[in-house]
Amino acid sequence: MRSRSDRELIREVEPGTVYVDRETGEEFEIVGKVLPLAPSASDLPWAVENLRLCGCSLEQLAPKDVNDCPHCGRRLPALGSES
Repeated sequence: MRSRSDRELIREVEPGTVYVDRETGEEFEIVGKVLPLAPSASDLPWAVENLRLCGCSLEQLAPKDVNDCPHCGRRLPALGSES
């Protein structure tokens, strides 16, 4: 949600409810939606420290704790190996 003064808030909202910034008194407008991540074989949270590059031509990020790239299906090299 965002107010006219560009203050932002991320929270679960109820349909039809008006949300007001308690500091400025401005009404918040819903400007986006947080979507859940797709199901994954990884048990790690989606964060920079838990990701690595696949290495294929797609150069997509893949979780460190999976054996196969979720984007191209290619087997990922072992962590710490030189390839």
